[in-house]
Amino acid sequence: MSQISPSCTELTVGQVAERSGLAVSALHFYERKGLIESRRTSGNQRRYRRDILRRVAFIRASQRLGIPLSTIREGLALLPDGRTPTQGDWVRLAHAWRTVLDARIAEMNHMRNTLAGCIGCGCLSLEHCMLANPDDALGADGGTGPLRLFPQDDRDPVMDERLAVAIAVGADESGDDCVTCQ
Repeated sequence: MSQISPSCTELTVGQVAERSGLAVSALHFYERKGLIESRRTSGNQRRYRRDILRRVAFIRASQRLGIPLSTIREGLALLPDGRTPTQGDWVRLAHAWRTVLDARIAEMNHMRNTLAGCIGCGCLSLEHCMLANPDDALGADGGTGPLRLFPQDDRDPVMDERLAVAIAVGADESGDDCVTCQ
């Protein structure tokens, strides 16, 4: 990686790509999405302020946490004059995103613990699906997708009770305490 002189206040798209580890096309994408900005030279080449490297690092770190680009853009828009995020800005935004991250962690834990069993997709192909989702009862109310994998907030408690009983009976009859189906 080539060194960038400390006196250099503007970077080419190639320099930003090399230093950030992103493809030039990704930088152009970020720019189209309003996450970063550049100015154009008289030759129509992009030039970025040097502090764009921190902004890009902030965007990449946020993405790795699972924060959608639209949410990142909203957070960056709160900064005065589009300035580069400071450590304090990162702390404030991360705190605001904590609830979303906690919900995602809970969802991923649930997925990890239930993925091997019936996910309520309606295929009824697994042996346990007939017990956990008899006659595709989950799909009867118009539910879509893997309903047991991603429970919906407006689920029917009566259906949940029937599923719990079916799972318990199935586990008892098979002599198998299948945690993934509970």
